[in-house]
Amino acid sequence: MSTTPPAIQKLARQLLAAKPASGGPSGDAALIVRTCEKLRAPLAKFAGAAGFASLLSRALALAKRQAPSLEGLWVLPDGTLMGFKEIPQDLAAAEETRQGGVILVTELLGLLVIFIGEPLTLTLVREAWPHASIETLTPRIEEKP
Repeated sequence: MSTTPPAIQKLARQLLAAKPASGGPSGDAALIVRTCEKLRAPLAKFAGAAGFASLLSRALALAKRQAPSLEGLWVLPDGTLMGFKEIPQDLAAAEETRQGGVILVTELLGLLVIFIGEPLTLTLVREAWPHASIETLTPRIEEKP
């Protein structure tokens, strides 16, 4: 079970639900790949292609523990997510893929918050999704006098 804050999972769902700017393949697998690709650009500028690939690989390893539907996926050295099969034919498989995508993106965002902090993570996400309404990701501890 992930210990990632619920706000990060909410952001992951929001990013996966964002409409693509242009046409292209549709379906849950395509949305997951597209979301990772959109994150790759600002993250590769920040940490390099190998840094992004390493981060995505770790997020995928963590996500596979929770989502067996991700088992056949792997990350290429340039950070490309590979291994999705054709669009699932039954609703249960489609839902598994959708949930796996949420878990993967949640883990990726969670690792970013751990490694570089919330402010920089939000800056990178806003760079990829400039029109998205993004709130803070971590709960604030109220100080008592």
